[in-house]
Amino acid sequence: MTDETFMRRAISLAQTQVGLTGENPAVGCILVRDGVVVGQGATGAGGRPHAEEVALGLAGEAARGATAYVTLEPCAQRSAGGTSCSELLVAAGVARVVIASADASAFADGEGCRRLHDAGIVTDRGLLEAEADRLYATYSPAKTLESRR
Repeated sequence: MTDETFMRRAISLAQTQVGLTGENPAVGCILVRDGVVVGQGATGAGGRPHAEEVALGLAGEAARGATAYVTLEPCAQRSAGGTSCSELLVAAGVARVVIASADASAFADGEGCRRLHDAGIVTDRGLLEAEADRLYATYSPAKTLESRR
């Protein structure tokens, strides 16, 4: 299977949650190791848990060395505190993260990607971006930040 195939699966997962995640965007995440899906998830109802948390929880140790396909840049900080998705991906030991869309929110805005890169994780951005961006047509990062203040 190809990167596009796995990212399309992540987009399909995210689509199942559009409109159900409150102010948070609906995100999909697929974890693949040696060509086999070892974990997958979508943002939960109301916005928690995040897709990466779900996928990593299912994958367990199989996440080490895996590639994560994520429809939106992993968060760099959590609005309610706690461990961010970029920190979770680093701690799990993933080798590569493929990201479809950038997240301009104050909780990501390039910082999630920088954290991954600084940890030595290969990050590829923009795969199927136009398709994934349709998921976020009504997602307003500025509105999300204002509501947290």
